[in-house]
Amino acid sequence: MIYIRLFFAFFQIGLFSFGGGYAAVPLIQHQIVETNHWLEMSQFADLITIAEMTPGPIAINSATFVGQQIAGFPGAVICTLGCIFPSFIIVLLLSFLYMKYRNLKTMQGILTGLRPAIVAMIASAALSLFVLALFNSSLPDLKPENFRIIEAVLFCISLFLIRKYKIGPIPIIFGSGIIGTILYMLF
Repeated sequence: MIYIRLFFAFFQIGLFSFGGGYAAVPLIQHQIVETNHWLEMSQFADLITIAEMTPGPIAINSATFVGQQIAGFPGAVICTLGCIFPSFIIVLLLSFLYMKYRNLKTMQGILTGLRPAIVAMIASAALSLFVLALFNSSLPDLKPENFRIIEAVLFCISLFLIRKYKIGPIPIIFGSGIIGTILYMLF
């Protein structure tokens, strides 16, 4: 029974996560934390961090991680397949339709119309992760006394280094991880 629930949870994520990995984060959060209660919100934050740091798409990395946590290796395989399967079918169908109708103006209009929705989904995911990092809670449960100063300082320094000195994200992630670990050990 758990394998079926895992498959369909990630099948839904794979089916409705248009716009790439960051657009999938709110869907993953809804399925994993809110609907099925497989992980707590703090565990979800760790999941997203691990999924971002490992090679590959966030949704697939998340599926593998959650499947492993809930049902071992078979769960990891089932979640990963559940996440990939809708995309495989959709891409197969869309590639056929695109090759057949690619010169129509309607096709170009549809693709242009999807862009604002995808940007909004990515912005929503970014805001959710930002609030989670700074307050260790989601937007409805936001409390000023939960403000995390270390994360805020690391964010500001990282943003400054990226904008001013054009440092890439990988050194920023590793540097923030090392500095954050040291600061949390001291305080």
